[in-house]
Amino acid sequence: MEAYASDFPLASSHPTLNRQKTAKSARDALSAYNNKCLTVPQNRPSLHTSRIDGAFEPSGYMESYSSSSIINNYLDGTQGGAADGTSPSGMHFRDSKRKVDYVLAYHYRKRVPRHQPGAGLLESVHRPASLAIVSNGETGKSCLDQQEQSCGEHVPPEQPGLLEAQVVDLSPLDALEEEKRVQREEYERNLVEAGLEIEKDLENKSQGLSFVRIHAPWHVLSREAELLKIKMPTKKMYEIKEEGGILKKLNEVWCKLTEPLQPQVPQQDNTKMKSLSYPFSREKIYLYNIKDKDTFFDNATRSRIVREILKRTPTKARNSMGITTLIANNVYDAAYPLHDGEYEGQNDDNNERKLLYREWARYGVFYKFQPIDLIRKYFGEKIGLYFAWLGLYTEFLIPSSVVGVIVFLYGCITIESDIPSKEMCDQRNAFTMCPLCDKFCDYWNLSSACATARASHLFDNPATVFFSIFMALWATMFLEQWKRLQMRLSYFWDLTGLEEEEEHPRPEYETKLLQKKLKIKNTTENTNEDEKEKLTWRDRMPGYLANFSLILFMIMLTFSAVFGVIVYRITTAAALSFSTNETTRSNVRVTVTATAVIINLVVILILDEIYGAVAKWLTEIEVPKTEKTFEERLILKAFLLKFVNSYASIFYVAFFKGRFIGRPGRYVYVFDGYRMEECAPGGCLMELCIQLSIIMLGKQLIQNNIFEIGIPKLKKLFRKLKDERTEPKEVNTNQSKDPQQWDLDYSLEPFTGLTPEYMEMIIQFGFVTLFVASFPLAPLFALLNNVIEVRLDAKKFVTELRRPDTVRAKDIGIWYNILSGIGKLSVIINAFVISVTSDFIPRLMYQYAYSQNGTMHGFINHTLSYFNVSHLKAGTQPENSPFAQDVLFCRFKDYREPPWSQNSYEFSKQYWAVLSARLAFVILFQNLVMFLSVLVDWMIPDIPKDISEQIKKEKSVLVDFFLKEEHEKLKLIESLITCDKHGHQSGTKGQRIRAASFCQFSRSQKGSLASFSSQHTEV
Repeated sequence: MEAYASDFPLASSHPTLNRQKTAKSARDALSAYNNKCLTVPQNRPSLHTSRIDGAFEPSGYMESYSSSSIINNYLDGTQGGAADGTSPSGMHFRDSKRKVDYVLAYHYRKRVPRHQPGAGLLESVHRPASLAIVSNGETGKSCLDQQEQSCGEHVPPEQPGLLEAQVVDLSPLDALEEEKRVQREEYERNLVEAGLEIEKDLENKSQGLSFVRIHAPWHVLSREAELLKIKMPTKKMYEIKEEGGILKKLNEVWCKLTEPLQPQVPQQDNTKMKSLSYPFSREKIYLYNIKDKDTFFDNATRSRIVREILKRTPTKARNSMGITTLIANNVYDAAYPLHDGEYEGQNDDNNERKLLYREWARYGVFYKFQPIDLIRKYFGEKIGLYFAWLGLYTEFLIPSSVVGVIVFLYGCITIESDIPSKEMCDQRNAFTMCPLCDKFCDYWNLSSACATARASHLFDNPATVFFSIFMALWATMFLEQWKRLQMRLSYFWDLTGLEEEEEHPRPEYETKLLQKKLKIKNTTENTNEDEKEKLTWRDRMPGYLANFSLILFMIMLTFSAVFGVIVYRITTAAALSFSTNETTRSNVRVTVTATAVIINLVVILILDEIYGAVAKWLTEIEVPKTEKTFEERLILKAFLLKFVNSYASIFYVAFFKGRFIGRPGRYVYVFDGYRMEECAPGGCLMELCIQLSIIMLGKQLIQNNIFEIGIPKLKKLFRKLKDERTEPKEVNTNQSKDPQQWDLDYSLEPFTGLTPEYMEMIIQFGFVTLFVASFPLAPLFALLNNVIEVRLDAKKFVTELRRPDTVRAKDIGIWYNILSGIGKLSVIINAFVISVTSDFIPRLMYQYAYSQNGTMHGFINHTLSYFNVSHLKAGTQPENSPFAQDVLFCRFKDYREPPWSQNSYEFSKQYWAVLSARLAFVILFQNLVMFLSVLVDWMIPDIPKDISEQIKKEKSVLVDFFLKEEHEKLKLIESLITCDKHGHQSGTKGQRIRAASFCQFSRSQKGSLASFSSQHTEV
C-alpha cells in the first residue's frame, strides 16, 4: 500500500491516453487495496483515496473549477462553486450544470481506528469539511502539488504515499461493513466504466447516511436509447385526421361544455399535428429534432436509461448482478430518480411536480379531468395507464349510478302498491307462524315482520331484473371502451409495436441458481448444461407444494371464519331469545345481523392484510425468474385469496342460508340443540343487501382510505425515528442548511408497485357487478369512493412516494383478464340471485300459473305450508305459551304437502314447478345476456377507426420521410464528389458538414463531454 496516493498519474497531453492510463492505475491501486481489505492504514485513517473511480473528464469540461482546490479527486467546496458544497437547485451536481438523473443511498459505519503514538500529527491533515467526491473529474497537475504541500511537513520525502499499514482483527459487524464498502466501490467503478458520472458525499461521521448522485452524459443516453429502441420524435410532422360530420360537431360542443373541467396544464401548440416517432438511432441522428441535447431526453427517459444500466452492471462479490441484488443484500438502501423539485412553495420554479399537485393531486380539483398526458410524462406509461383506466371506470360509474338510483326510487314508489307486502302487513290475515327456536320461542304472527317485508320490496322488485341485465351489458361496454381508449393512448404515446423488453433475472433467482451450481459442482452427478443454467420444475417442486397446501389452508381458514360467524349468529340468537326483556326478544334478528356483519368486516380486513403478506411469501418461494412473472403470480394468488375472503360470507347469505334448515318436527341441528338459521320472512335478499353494503362501505372507508393515509405516515415516522436512533449526534458539516432534493426524496415512502391500487378497485368492481341485483345503490357508493380515490392516489404519488421508475407498458396486463372474468361471472351470479335468492320467480309462477284472477292476491298464503303442532318433537314445544291451547296448525315458508295429505310434509308439485322455473330462468338469463354481450363486443371495434387509419398513415409517412432523407444525402455526397474532382472545395464547407452529419453525429462545442468520447466521421 506504499505510494498509494501517488499511484495516480498526472494528466497527459493526450486525453484518451490519459483516461486509459489513469483508469488502469486506479484499478491497479484499488485492486491492491481490495485484496487487502483487512489491512488498515495506521497513520492515515481518514484518507478515502480508494474511492477514486479512476476515470477522468476532459480538461475543457472543468474550466469553471480552475480556482477550486482538488485533493485526491475530492473537490473542495469552500473555495469555488456552492459555498455549502451542494447544488443550489438540488437537482444538479455541484457545477450546477450536470443534472442528477439517479440517486443511490446507503448507510455507512466507520470502524474507530486504534491511535498509535504520533498518529495525531497526521490527523491535522484532514480535508476541508465541505467536500464531495467527483467521478470522471480531472485531477490536473495542481492536485499532487497541493497534496505534497499539505503533507510535506509531516510525511518524509521517501514516503510520499501512505505510511506503514497495520493488520488488525475485525469484528463480524466490521467485516460485513467492509465487505459492503468494497462492493460499493467496485460497483461505482463499473458504473463509471459504463460511461456514467457520479458524485458522492464525503463520509465525515462515524456512521450515517450518504448519497451517490449519478449523471448520464449525452453519449451514454444516445447509446442506451438505441439499445432500448426508445421512440423519439423526428423533425417530420403530419396532420391528424379528425372525424367529420355530426361526430365532429358533437365533439366541439362537448369540449366547450367541459372547458371549465379541463386542467390548466401546458398543451401541445397544434393538437392537429403529431410528430413522427422512430426508435432512436445514432446513425440516423439527422432525423431527430435535437435543439438541446440536455433536454432532448426528458427526465423520465433519462432516469429509465440510468436504471437499465444500474440493473445490468455486475459486481464480482457474490456474483451479484445489478442494483436490485445490491439492495437485497443491504449494500445500498435505496435507488430512485429525483422528483422535479418541491410541490409547494412560493418560488417561481413551476416544475411538473408542482403542476401535477396544483391541477390533479388536491381534493379541491376533484371535479376536473385528469391530465393523463402529463401523468404519463412524469410517471411513465404504466402508471399513466392505471390512472387512465381508473378515470374511465369512474366515468362509467356515473350512468350505472343514475340507473341504480332510479331502480331504488322505483322500489320506494311502488312499495304502497305491492300486494304481497300488504297481505303480510294486514293483521286480519292471521298467519300463525311456527316457533323460531325450540322451547323458549313462542308462536308468532306474520304481520309482526311487516317492516322487513316492506324493506325487501325496495330491492326485490321487477326493476332489479332489468338492472342486472343492464349491469352485465355495462361491464361489457366498459371493457370494450377501455380497449379503445387503450389503443388510442398507445397511438399518441408511441406504444404501438412496443416489443417486450428482455428482463434481468431477479436477485433471488440468481442466488438460487448459484446455490444449485455450487451443489452440482460439489457432487459428481452428470447434469445437462441446460439444467445448470436455469431452475427446472424439480427445483421448484417444494415451492409449488407449499403454494398448493398453503393456499388450500388459507381458503379453508376463510370458510372457517365464515362458519365461526354463523355459529355466533346461531348462539347469540338463541341466547337473546332467552331474555326476559320484550324489546330484546323482538329485535333479535336485527341485533344478530348487524353485529355479525361488523364482526365479519373486521375479520375480512385482518385476513386481507395477512393474505397479502402470505401471497407475497408464497410467490417468493416459487422463485420466479423475472419481475414480470413474479408480479403476475403474486396478482393471481392475492386476488384468489382476497376474492374468497371478501365474498365468502356474501355467497353464504345469497345461496346457502335458509336452504338446509329442514322443517318443523325435523330441523337440522348444529352442535347440540342449535338449529340452523333461517332467512327473514321477507326472504334473504334484504339480509344480503345489508351484508353487501356494510362490507363494501367498510372496506372502502377503512381499508382503501384510512389505511392508505395512515399506514404510510406511520411508516415514515417509524423510519425517521429509526434513523435518528441509529445515527449518533454529530455535527454533519457536509449537510447544507436546506435539505437537498435527494434528502427530501429519501424520507418519502418507496414505491412498491400498482398491485394494491388495482386490487382494491378490482374487488370494488366485483361488488358493483357480482351482486348488484341485491344492492342497486352499489355503483353510487363506488362512484363517491372513486372521486376521492383518484385524488387520494394522485396525492400519494406526487407528495408521499419516491418518484417511481418509468416503465413502458402497452396495456394493463393480467388485470384485464381478471376484469373480463369477473364480468362473465357476474352474469351467472346475478342469474342465481334473481332466481334463487329473490322471490321474483315464485311471484311470476303464482301470477301466471296458480292465481285465480292473474293478480298477486293470495301469494303469501300460497307460499306458506301447514304443520300440525302435535307433531313437534317432545321437548321442543314452546314453554308457557298462552296460545298453545288455541293453535292446531302453524305455518312455515316452504312448498310442502299439508299434514292431512297422504304424503304429508313431502315437497309439493309447486316446489318442483318453481324449481324448474328457477333453473330455466338461469339458463335463459345467462344465454340472453351472454348473447347481448357478444353482440355489443362485435358492434364496438377494439381499435377506433380514426386511430387505425392514422397508424396506417404513419407507416406510409415514415417510409416517405426516409426515402426523402436518403435521397437528399445521396445528392449531397454526389455533389461533394463532383466538386472534389474539379478542385472547387471552398464553397462546399457547409455541404461537407451536412453530409458528415448523415454518417455520424458529434458534439463539437467547447467543453462538451460528448466530444471527448464520440468520434466524428468525415466524408
